[in-house]
Amino acid sequence: MSISLHRQSVEVLDHGLEMLASLLDKASAHAGSAGYEADVLCGTRLFPDMLPLARQVMIATDMAKGAAARLAGVDVPKWEDTETTIPQLQARIAKARSFLAGFSPAHYEGAESRAIEIKTPSRSFNFTGAEYLLTWALPNFYFHLTTAYNLLRHNGVPLGKMDFLALG
Repeated sequence: MSISLHRQSVEVLDHGLEMLASLLDKASAHAGSAGYEADVLCGTRLFPDMLPLARQVMIATDMAKGAAARLAGVDVPKWEDTETTIPQLQARIAKARSFLAGFSPAHYEGAESRAIEIKTPSRSFNFTGAEYLLTWALPNFYFHLTTAYNLLRHNGVPLGKMDFLALG
């Protein structure tokens, strides 16, 4: 049995974004019960040279929309990175999930071998679609999801492994 690239990308990315939204919901609830404003969590870092929680969420959503678009062979939408509150981050996650919902398996026919170039400030990377998904998009996506989880957990939000897996 083969697994379609749509399932490996869009469905996996959507599940991760759903989990991220749930983590932010739990963070808001915890902050309320602990007596502080949840939005202070948006600026938290594990170390001074790290990006804060808000940027981790922005990058995770960017990775999701970028992967879905590139694999489908369409332009990646550009979004302003202005979110500073939990509700704004939740809206961004919902926007990313809505974008992902616009892709069907038919959008990914031939995507495994589609040429994808990623340009960074220091160099360019060239991938096939399958290589891009498995060695760039998903690892980066999970890096930022994991960092967001760790930032919340480090700041006292009662989360566990099952919250990260979001299996029910």
